[in-house]
Amino acid sequence: MDRRKVLAGMLATSLPLSSVVSARAQAAPLASWHEGPAKGSIMDFVAKVTTPDGQDFVMANERIAVFDNDGTLWCEQPIYSQLAFALDQVKQLAPTHPEWQTQEPFKSVLSNDLSGLVRSGEQGIFKILAVTHAGMTTDEFNSAVINWTRTAHHPRYHRAYTELVYQPMLELLEFLRQNDFKIFVVSGGGIDFMRPWMEAVYGIPPERVVGSSGATKYVVGADGKPALIKEAKIDFVDDGPGKPVSINKFIGRRPIFAFGNSDGDLEMLQWTAAGSGARFMGIVHHTDADREYAYDRKSSVGKLDKAWDEAMKERWTVVDMKQDWKLVFPS
Repeated sequence: MDRRKVLAGMLATSLPLSSVVSARAQAAPLASWHEGPAKGSIMDFVAKVTTPDGQDFVMANERIAVFDNDGTLWCEQPIYSQLAFALDQVKQLAPTHPEWQTQEPFKSVLSNDLSGLVRSGEQGIFKILAVTHAGMTTDEFNSAVINWTRTAHHPRYHRAYTELVYQPMLELLEFLRQNDFKIFVVSGGGIDFMRPWMEAVYGIPPERVVGSSGATKYVVGADGKPALIKEAKIDFVDDGPGKPVSINKFIGRRPIFAFGNSDGDLEMLQWTAAGSGARFMGIVHHTDADREYAYDRKSSVGKLDKAWDEAMKERWTVVDMKQDWKLVFPS
């Protein structure tokens, strides 16, 4: 199934601060990275743009770093975590919808038939997201997301999804903070799905999270209290060419540092590279089937094809997960 279509459908406590703290407690920067070209390119770039007398020095207020989320900061296999959330929500709501036992795509979800869900196509995904992402207040949706991050477990690792963040990338985020970078997440995932847990897990506050969004409307309830209601309508898809648009709209400065992992990040990386002065473009290449997953050009999730070719052509930094990282997830 096409990533952009799936993410478009997704529009409409988590791991405690120990993840962030563990990164901050490292005695040396990027402690979970092996010495090599990838780590060296990061260290060299940060040194260049933070050395006051250097020709590549960048003022602190212009040190903008952007990161994709799925597959760049946390695990995105075997399905995007937000889709896993939606499927779990269907199962939670099923007792009040007995008709779902015979109606697709709900029947496939309830019987754990992922192939049946795929056969339902884009229309099936929208049906699922209409009942799990819309018709509630934003506060109610935030609570549903937080409850899910506390209870749901990944099918392979049997750990909370928010524990499947990449330790080396946590260390990179902290290294950039220590060097006065302003860090933003720019993801194809739903902004309302990401904001409730990202500050605790990554140390990135909600106002620095940019993502796909569904429409919301302002209402005043019978009790006289205002609320925002999520609607089953697309507002903006923050994937592919949408990422530079959202960076311009919500951040207002072109990044000097960008990290992604798939073709959905290509335009964000190109937009970063097109700026003047020193620039860093990085890609996480999933090469470790033992500790995580190995996939690139032919993957239906996190496909890395055109962005790989561009990285080779332009000599962007490519992080080989198997070779460059001492460990993948926080222990």
